[in-house]
Amino acid sequence: MAYRNQTLVTEFFFVGLTNHFQYQVVLFLVFLFVYLVTLLGNLGMITLIWMDSRLHTPMYFFLSHLSFVDVCSSSVTGPKMLTDIFTDKKVCVQLVVGPYAMGLISTLTHTTFAFRLPYCGPNIINHFFCDLLPVLSLACADTHVNKFLLFIFAGALGVLSGVIILVSYINIVMAILRIRSADGRRKAFSTCSSHLTAVSILYGTLFFIYVHPSSSFSLDINKVVSLFYTAVIPMLNPLIYSLRNKDVKDSFRRKIERKKFLRALRSHKESQDKYGYVAYH
Repeated sequence: MAYRNQTLVTEFFFVGLTNHFQYQVVLFLVFLFVYLVTLLGNLGMITLIWMDSRLHTPMYFFLSHLSFVDVCSSSVTGPKMLTDIFTDKKVCVQLVVGPYAMGLISTLTHTTFAFRLPYCGPNIINHFFCDLLPVLSLACADTHVNKFLLFIFAGALGVLSGVIILVSYINIVMAILRIRSADGRRKAFSTCSSHLTAVSILYGTLFFIYVHPSSSFSLDINKVVSLFYTAVIPMLNPLIYSLRNKDVKDSFRRKIERKKFLRALRSHKESQDKYGYVAYH
């Protein structure tokens, strides 16, 4: 009964391998590679033994179970270790890595299937960059599979990211409504409206090009619409997300004032050196 007056431990924390972000990235990539090789090697071994009747011997029976145990043991510590490497950055790193990974998978899929098509007709692309739909229009083969994949990827990624943005803005609006100052609520809603405008333009143009039926609009219209997400949105993003931000504006103002001060100080020093040289002679 002596432990009643003591504080009981209810959770434990891992120290981890390193706290330096650069090393964390390297370790994450190394251990991810090791874990993937472990899974592929052992699962491949199990599959091969199971499929080849000539390997149905006691030795390979035990080897298959050894591979199963290796998969289980590595899966207990491997994924947890990979997630805990970035434990301080939690969710932020995942939210960054996720879109990069999905974008890479989508791009590789569309590029691979596009390169598998034969191109035996004209070689003039009706666009100002190598977009997928104008390239597919030049193929002399059936492109229904390519367009179906484009529709699925664009729709799925658009809906998923749209839901995430919608949930985020619902939480933002709820937080804004708890602001007591009317001026504070007005400024917050003004900023959010600018963000939503940029997001709406981006998603509207992407859905217009990649999700609508291919026969609805011509490539000439798509070419004009593409200007919005290739040129207009990259121009608006720094204006909306940075220059409307008070911290960014204050930092920019401090940089300008510091440069003016250093320029005036340098000019004053040069004038002193000049007149001092003249007076000396």
